[in-house]
Amino acid sequence: VQLQASGGGLVQPGGSLRLSCAARGFTLDYYAIGWFRQAPGKEREGVSCISSSDGPTYYADSVKGRFTVSRDNAKNTVYLQMNSLKPEDTAVYYCAAHYGRLNPPKVWMTNEYDYWGQGTQVTVSS
Repeated sequence: VQLQASGGGLVQPGGSLRLSCAARGFTLDYYAIGWFRQAPGKEREGVSCISSSDGPTYYADSVKGRFTVSRDNAKNTVYLQMNSLKPEDTAVYYCAAHYGRLNPPKVWMTNEYDYWGQGTQVTVSS
């Protein structure tokens, strides 16, 4: 069972990136997938979550209107499309999986997730 996050990189303010979270060994459709980020010296914070089986999506206020989470069940992958990026979005981004549905406030709790990816660095800088 493995989650792999990818797609990070260096982008200028106002730019876009798309992160991917691919699963190996299990079917993502049965899992709620959360995206978290951690900046240096800060706690890990929840960014977005897509519930299982095309359930609801959730966003932190800081990214609402700029980030979009989606899943492609055929590819067993969840995506985080990040637009209008800001320097404060700079962090290591992680995806995590919880079997079944999740609702707020549990979608923002790291201990609710069973599996974690290794993280991908996103740097927003001119």
